[in-house]
Amino acid sequence: MALQNIGASNRNDAFYRYKMPKMVTKIEGKGNGIKTNIVNNVEIAKALGRPASYTTKYFGCELGAQSKFDEKTGTSLVNGAHSTSKLAGLLEVFIKKYVQCYGCGNPETEIVITKAQMVNLKCAACGFISEVDMRDKLTTFILKNPPEAKKGGKDKKAMRRAEKERLKEGEAADEAQKKLKKKAHSNGNEGSSKASRNHTSDEDISPKRDDESADEVDDDDEDDGIQWQTDTSREAAEKRMKEQLSAATAEMVMVSLKEEEEKKLPKKLVQVMKEYLKKGSTISELKAFISSLPDPPQDVMDALLNALFDGVSKGFTEEVTKNKKYLAAATQEDGSQMHLLNSIGSFFGKKGNDEVGKEVALVLKELYDEDIVEEEFVLEWYQKGLNGADKTSPVWKNVKPFVVWLQSAESETEGED
Repeated sequence: MALQNIGASNRNDAFYRYKMPKMVTKIEGKGNGIKTNIVNNVEIAKALGRPASYTTKYFGCELGAQSKFDEKTGTSLVNGAHSTSKLAGLLEVFIKKYVQCYGCGNPETEIVITKAQMVNLKCAACGFISEVDMRDKLTTFILKNPPEAKKGGKDKKAMRRAEKERLKEGEAADEAQKKLKKKAHSNGNEGSSKASRNHTSDEDISPKRDDESADEVDDDDEDDGIQWQTDTSREAAEKRMKEQLSAATAEMVMVSLKEEEEKKLPKKLVQVMKEYLKKGSTISELKAFISSLPDPPQDVMDALLNALFDGVSKGFTEEVTKNKKYLAAATQEDGSQMHLLNSIGSFFGKKGNDEVGKEVALVLKELYDEDIVEEEFVLEWYQKGLNGADKTSPVWKNVKPFVVWLQSAESETEGED
């Protein structure tokens, strides 16, 4: 089957790795019962990562004709006689609207339906959240026929646990293999050493042993002549105390200097992050830049939050909405959602941020609706905060309404099940 690049903009790129089959159509029936059969619609939809019913419905909506997709047979029919070129052109529009990332153009996206019943595309490459135009007729069909739900938090945890166990088993196998190699190597060395000893005369060996034993005897005699004593006089004791005190003082100075240096580092990192954001780099470039930084992930997330929102007083939620693509790009790795929540707690807990701190629940709701942070991480972060060192921070009081809402929504879902 002939293949072509996904997306009209990538048509002439010989090295583009995302491919799909070229469309094949067939006109069936006559008169009023004439229909167009998209023969390989299922294969095309599979390559695009979308249900075949979506493309079939889109053709019907755009052509103003009835369309039908049979799940059992995989047949896609659109009423009327339509040329392959016309349907292929509509497919390119569908790809641009419902497949390709609006940020980087990558077709590796996932359809996400938010709590507010909005259709978004989440890019696996850059993390950008693309908002689909809800005035389009197909969005109503997608809301009524959502794609298969992604795996929940429990499934993700089980997968991560299985992956860790698999890695441990692999490491254990590697260790066993190394031990076997070492054992084989040592056996080979023993064999060669035995052979060399067989070719060596006893006369050559025995004098050497005598010399070594004589040296050992001499060493023992020298040690026996030494008497170890500790001066217990008052002057000596005071001298030792002064030496210990000076050493402790020096250590305290070194610790304080180290702490000052550590305080300076985040400021430098924030400045680096601000300068990078001023360049107007793409989301994929920002993601690569964040991954390349040698600093701890938590420090990087703190720096990103400070670089984006430093100096913002009122209207913080609106600023978060404007810059959500950067936060989405920074929360693609495992553990990054918790880093973001920790950074939010630190940022809102700062002195002088009391007015902004009142918006923390709205900010978390926005991030939750956009699937940037998930429910399980929010609840875990909240519980750790209440029992942690910063449990007196006003952040937890301001977050509580959102957490209560999350828990009540969860209990309602469980009741329905």
